Amino acid sequence: MAGTRGGRRRAYGMLCHGVLRPWGTAAGVLSCWATSAGTWARSCHPGTGAGVWACCSALAPGTAVSSAFFFPPLFLCARKAAKQIKDSVTMAPAFRLSLKAKVSDNMSHLMVDFTQERRLLQALAFLPVPSTPEIDLAESLVADNCVTLAWRMPDDNSKIDHYVLEYRKTNFEGPPRAKEDQPWMVVEGIKGTEYTLSGLKFDMKYMNFRVRACNKAVAGEFSEPVTLETKAFMFRLDASTCHQNLRVEDLSVEWDATGGKVQDVKAREKDGKGRTASPANSPARAVQSPKRMPSGRGGRDRFTAESYTVLGDTLIDGDDHYWEVRYDRDSKAFGVGVAYRSLGKFDQLGKTSASWCLHLNNWLQVSFSAKHANKAKVLDVPVPDCIGVYCNFHEGFLSFYNARTKQLLHTFKVKFTQPVLPAFTVWCGSFHVSSGLQVPSAVKCLQKRNSTASSSNASLP
Repeated sequence: MAGTRGGRRRAYGMLCHGVLRPWGTAAGVLSCWATSAGTWARSCHPGTGAGVWACCSALAPGTAVSSAFFFPPLFLCARKAAKQIKDSVTMAPAFRLSLKAKVSDNMSHLMVDFTQERRLLQALAFLPVPSTPEIDLAESLVADNCVTLAWRMPDDNSKIDHYVLEYRKTNFEGPPRAKEDQPWMVVEGIKGTEYTLSGLKFDMKYMNFRVRACNKAVAGEFSEPVTLETKAFMFRLDASTCHQNLRVEDLSVEWDATGGKVQDVKAREKDGKGRTASPANSPARAVQSPKRMPSGRGGRDRFTAESYTVLGDTLIDGDDHYWEVRYDRDSKAFGVGVAYRSLGKFDQLGKTSASWCLHLNNWLQVSFSAKHANKAKVLDVPVPDCIGVYCNFHEGFLSFYNARTKQLLHTFKVKFTQPVLPAFTVWCGSFHVSSGLQVPSAVKCLQKRNSTASSSNASLP
């Protein structure tokens, strides 16, 4: 019993203090115990009584186990596992000693020497941020719908690679405002300190500009923005006063043969008079009873009959106004000029004292003439496809130019009694107007000559 109890105590130690409870024995040769770690069996040697504990958790409760169950290989595996556990426990203290941290006052053994790297970094040459340019207003110019902007650097910096120019349109004079409806437009890659923006349409009164310098690494700050005046004559076509056969879209006009007929038919059907056929010999007679359309200028009627006229919406009552018109060469009739606001609804351009125009007739007999007060002067000049119109209200000049070559076509010398409006007429054709234009420099020079001497193209009496 003493040996058995000692074996039980050893088994108890091997089982990490598991709770032992008797399971049963088999013929005094095998002792079985069930623990929380599994079912253990002890095989006793027949001669010495020495025993080996082994796990047999796979055995069902009450199963008789003989000593033949414990083969020698199982015994050897148990010895090998026990040795490994012993070696691990024995080596643990030495292992802990080998990981002892090395500590010193300045911890110099943990410092890294970056001396070489420091020398390499100090030898590098970094590009500086470019200085801010200064815009030179004295050298900047606005002319011929072009803006030439000049600037300079405060110091001589040869490392500048290029400049970036930004501009936007505005109706406000003075310093640019923080909030603007118009976005900044960008021009990049400028190599010099001067740049010209050409082909601009000055549909607003001013433009803001700013510029900054860039090298191959970084861009500098923008210069102080400047504002330049972009004075030009800007107007639109007044669709509320045009002839019903003219279809107006922004600054483009096209003659429509069905426009007046549709209005006339609707008016007659509304009056209960039924549909009537219009004579074929004159498209103008298709409009027999036009519908009265109120306009923004005192409720004046639309133009009617053969007065295929449309006016601009901006009065001319000052110096230097200029615009251009490009017409379809296949148009049967076309005219451009100015007229008083009082031009009658049946009046054709150039046939009354209230209008002046250049008129091209391609119908039956081709003619190109200047007209006023029902008088015409035939012009012996090539007919251009684009005509420029210059009007100086105060000096009384109305001149027409070839818009491409700036050749003078004709000049009226007039004493205007009231403000005038741009006026146009077209029959069986179309035209497009360009407004927002400055007076070209060539035209200014020619007008100065006209103001001091009579033009070879004398005005009509």
